[in-house]
Amino acid sequence: MVSSMKWKFGKWKFGKWKFGKWNFGLVVFCLCLMTGSVVGQQAPTPGLQPLTAMPSVIQVPPEAQPSPNFNAEAATNAYLAQIPADARARSDAYFEGGYWMILWDFLYGAVILLLLLNLGWSAAMRDFAERVTRFNPVHTVVYWVQYLLLTSILGFPLTVYEDYFREHKYGLATQTFGPWMGDQLKGLGVNLVLGGILAVVLFGIVRRLQRTWWIWGSAVTVCFLILVVLIAPVYIVPIFNKVTRLDDPKVTQPILSMARANGIPAHDVFEIDASRQTTRMSANVSGFGSTMRITLNDNLLRRGSPEEIQAVMGHEMGHYVLHHIYKDTLFFSVVIVIAFALLQWSLNWSLQRWGEKWKIHGIGDTAVLPLVVLLVSIFGFFVTPILNTQTRTTEGEADMYGLNASRQPDGFAQAAIHLGEYRKMNPGPVEEWIFFDHPSGRNRIYAAMRWKAENLRLMRWQASPESVAGSPPSDQK
Repeated sequence: MVSSMKWKFGKWKFGKWKFGKWNFGLVVFCLCLMTGSVVGQQAPTPGLQPLTAMPSVIQVPPEAQPSPNFNAEAATNAYLAQIPADARARSDAYFEGGYWMILWDFLYGAVILLLLLNLGWSAAMRDFAERVTRFNPVHTVVYWVQYLLLTSILGFPLTVYEDYFREHKYGLATQTFGPWMGDQLKGLGVNLVLGGILAVVLFGIVRRLQRTWWIWGSAVTVCFLILVVLIAPVYIVPIFNKVTRLDDPKVTQPILSMARANGIPAHDVFEIDASRQTTRMSANVSGFGSTMRITLNDNLLRRGSPEEIQAVMGHEMGHYVLHHIYKDTLFFSVVIVIAFALLQWSLNWSLQRWGEKWKIHGIGDTAVLPLVVLLVSIFGFFVTPILNTQTRTTEGEADMYGLNASRQPDGFAQAAIHLGEYRKMNPGPVEEWIFFDHPSGRNRIYAAMRWKAENLRLMRWQASPESVAGSPPSDQK
C-alpha cells in the first residue's frame, strides 16, 4: 500500500503501518506520511500461526461457486461464515482496543510534552545545548538528541505495552524482547539522523524568515517527504528487514505477466522477510521512479493461495497504475501546508500566554519543540478521520483495479479474511469512517463477489444474449 497515517514507526501494509511517536512534530508528519515499513524481527517458530488465525486454506464456499443464481450477498455471508467465532471475537477485540490506543497515545504523549514545558526541562536542554556550542545548527542537533532520547525513555512504558506485549498477546508478533529492542534502537537511530537533518533546516528557516517561515517550512517538509519516499525502499527498509528478489517462477510468472498486461515495467518481484517480526500477511508498493518496488512478504507466500497472491499483487499494481503515491503525496502536501499555517497561528497565541513561564524566547528557540509537537499532535488527532478517508478511498480504488487486473475475486476474498486476523471484519459505517484506513473486510469481500456476479452475468450474456436480456443483476433478489 502506498502510505498511511498511524503515529508510530513501523509496520507493513496490506495490513497496517505505524510510525515513531515522539518525533519533531513535522518530522513526524513527514516521516509518518512516508517511510512506511521499518521493523525487523527474529525468525519465528516453524509453522507458527497467529492466535487470531483464520483458516490457512480458505475454500470457495458453495454459495460463491459460479451458478445461474449466483448472489453476491449470499456469497459474502458464506465467506464470512468460514471465520471461526473465537477468531472473529479475538480480532474484533484487538482492533477495537486499537481505538483506545489512539486516545491513550495522544494523551500520554501530551502529558510528556507538557511536563517538558512546565517543569522547565525543555529550557534546560536548550541551555545545555547553548553551553556546548553557539553554532546554531550544532546547537539544534544537540537539543534534538536530548529531546528524542528523553521523550523515547518517557514514552517507553506505553511503547513496550502497545508494540510488544499487546502484539504478543494477540499472536501477531514473533520477536523476543531482545531483537524487538534492537529494532527500537535502530528506529531511534533513523529518527536521530533524519529528524536531526530536518530540525536543523526548519529551525534555520524560522530564524531567518520570521514572517514567512511557515510557507518555506511547509515547502521544505514536502521536499523532505518526497526524498524519504524515494530513498526508503533502498536505504531505510534494509536496516530492518532483508529484501530479496523472488525467484520462484510459479509465483513470479503470473505476477509479471499481469504486470506486462497492465503496462507496468516490472522485471522483478521482491520478497521481504517480515516473518522475522510478525505473522501479518502483507504486500507493498513504495518508492518513486527507479526506486519503485512491488514487494510481498514471506507470510503471504507461505499462507496465501496462488489466487490470493495474484489478487493482492493486482491490488498493489493498482496503486502503481493509478499513481496513488503521487496523488497521496499531493494530498499530504496540502495537509502539511494547512498544518504549518495553523502551527504559525497557534504558536504565536501559545507563546504570548505561556512563553515566559516556559522560558521560551520565541519561535526560533529550540525549547519550543515540545510545544510544536503538541500542537501538531492535536491537529493530527482531530484530522484522523479525514486522513483515513483519503487512504481508504485509494485502497478501494486499488481493490477494484486489482480485481480487474487479476480476475481473482475468490483470491481477493481469501486475502480479506486473512487480514481479518487483526482487522474488524464488519464495523458500522461511522466506525469505519473514523477508524479504518482500508475498506472493511466485509465490504472488500462484497465488492469482490459483486464483481464476480456481474462478470458471470456478462459471460452468460455473451453466450446467450436472449436468455439474460432484461434480467436483474444476479446479486439482487
